[in-house]
Amino acid sequence: MPDPTAIRLADDIAHKLVLLASLTDQLPAPQATQVIARVLSPNGAFSGFAHLVATSSRFARDQAERGALPAEAWLALGRAANELDTLSADLDEHHTTLAAVSTCPTTTPAGTPAAAPLVVRRRR
Repeated sequence: MPDPTAIRLADDIAHKLVLLASLTDQLPAPQATQVIARVLSPNGAFSGFAHLVATSSRFARDQAERGALPAEAWLALGRAANELDTLSADLDEHHTTLAAVSTCPTTTPAGTPAAAPLVVRRRR
């Protein structure tokens, strides 16, 4: 029988993440950046989620070895854990910048800010 505390916690976290996304979407840019920096911090929600998926992958491997879960479930969780680890490494490069921007005092620019060109880098 599942632990009702763990089930409630999982439901509560999911609900709060949806709420956080909605609130972040409505915040002024400096506050939204601060929230994003905290979520992506080494001890933030993203890191916690990545750790949960990695833990779930190990659990699924054990269950697949016993025949209780199909191997495909373990493989899918393993791929997800690996992808989240890669994403985490990519995001770690930008955490310092996000944290610095989130703590800058809000000032209004004298003129219209110029848009920065977006460059897509992909490491694989």
